[in-house]
Amino acid sequence: MEALKRANEIRTRRASLKRELKAGRAQIHGLLLDPPEYLQTAKVFDLLLAVPKYGRVKVNRILTQCRISPSKTIGGLSERQRGELVSYLRR
Repeated sequence: MEALKRANEIRTRRASLKRELKAGRAQIHGLLLDPPEYLQTAKVFDLLLAVPKYGRVKVNRILTQCRISPSKTIGGLSERQRGELVSYLRR
């Protein structure tokens, strides 16, 4: 029961964060450089989709350019991948 409660809390917090990203009240750069604990197991692809003006094609192109697998999690990104992704998104 404890694991179920924790999983539900994480899903709720992620959904809230995605709404904040969609509305422009949160910045993707800071989340990628210093992700909160509940975001560590989230997929990079899903988080980028929540950013305004980023669809599946653009997100796939960005991840390919930065040599990141679409199934990679935020916590699984190396420092090189984080830096490359953030610098690409700031263009």
